[in-house]
Amino acid sequence: MAETGLGRMLRSHSIRAFFIATAILVLVCGGLFAFFVKGLYLLPSKVCEASVQRDLVIHTLPRARAADEWADHKGSGRNFMFDCRVSTSGDSILSGGVNLRQSSKADWATGYGSSAGTAVVRTSAGRVAGLAQVGVGHGVASVYVPCEPKNPVERQSYAAAPSALVAEASVSGSSRISGPALRQALTDIAYQLARHAYTLAECGGPDDFPAQLPRYGDR
Repeated sequence: MAETGLGRMLRSHSIRAFFIATAILVLVCGGLFAFFVKGLYLLPSKVCEASVQRDLVIHTLPRARAADEWADHKGSGRNFMFDCRVSTSGDSILSGGVNLRQSSKADWATGYGSSAGTAVVRTSAGRVAGLAQVGVGHGVASVYVPCEPKNPVERQSYAAAPSALVAEASVSGSSRISGPALRQALTDIAYQLARHAYTLAECGGPDDFPAQLPRYGDR
């Protein structure tokens, strides 16, 4: 039987109503999704005094409705400190810090490998070295950068032992990634912090840092 004009009109209205309802549902779902995950995306493109790339933070921390970042540096010489933190409404916190200390590269590495049951992966590029602990909760990553103070008085006080910037990064709470991916991300964050702190701490010598440290791979 041929479709009447009224039937065609009702069918047309039904199709239009279906598409309108679908569009509204998509908008509502998209709005809810954005509301609950937008937090990290609203941070500056670089966090922690513009030292760490936001994309790296997004890669590391789980999605959250809200996120905040904080950073501060103070002191000079052996009193130099640089700290930063990115926290989310989901109770995940990315912490990073850099300080200037008297330590050889060997002593620095030994300090991270002394805990019972702790394994460590290492990487290096020229005078810069990085490491990450394996199998201790979420673990921690650290980067070592030799730093000879420009100030003659400070330089003389460090004559007895090498001085270096030691950066560290870790996550408390949940993380978006784990295993090798997390160790690599934390090392990259620590490295970016160290590069930033090198100028703040008034380190002498070359500052020709590589774009990134060599990858750990799947170790």
